[in-house]
Amino acid sequence: MLFAKLAQFSCVALAAAGVYSFISSARDGETRRACTPLCAMHPDYAARNRLAPDFELPKLGGGTAKLSSYRGKVVVLNFWTKTCRPCLEEMPAIAALGKALAPHSDMALLTISTDDDLQDARETLKSVLGGAEPPFVVMIDPDSKVVAEKFGTKLYPETWLIDRNGVIRARIDGGREWNAALTLDLARSFDDPIQCGVQYHDRQAQGPFAGICGDLTPAL
Repeated sequence: MLFAKLAQFSCVALAAAGVYSFISSARDGETRRACTPLCAMHPDYAARNRLAPDFELPKLGGGTAKLSSYRGKVVVLNFWTKTCRPCLEEMPAIAALGKALAPHSDMALLTISTDDDLQDARETLKSVLGGAEPPFVVMIDPDSKVVAEKFGTKLYPETWLIDRNGVIRARIDGGREWNAALTLDLARSFDDPIQCGVQYHDRQAQGPFAGICGDLTPAL
């Protein structure tokens, strides 16, 4: 009788261990899936505990653009200036990203130049884009009241990804060869029921799931 009970208990314990292992493996797989776009982008900063400061600036084409008016969309926000060589080198990739994002009504690509005026920004963009109109919103912040004072940016280019609720999810410093598909994957991950628990500070993955990013290298 005792042997039978022990055998029964062992079977139950093994079954429970098997179920736990399966659930843990499935959860780990889902976490890896949720984190893959973020890990591949390898941002300088990533978290989800800060609201992006609102602002309103003059834009190319007339009128103004206000960040909060894009609430409900994922916003890619790029800071640049004509005296920044990496900014100009990156701009064709930013333009390609803008064209790729154009069909997606739930995303917006905004750029802010700290040059003197809109005409100055227009001429610079014409030069680096071969005369084509920029496929993204262009704003100016000549006094850097938004770029430096609100976002704390000192070096360019710098790109922020802001989710549809206005929360800053990632910041990328320096120029990139922007991968539109990966950018879209990251944007979609912001709405995923399973959220990536990895945070980035100074380009270092942090948190209990940081090891997930260990084997991935920047893809942009």
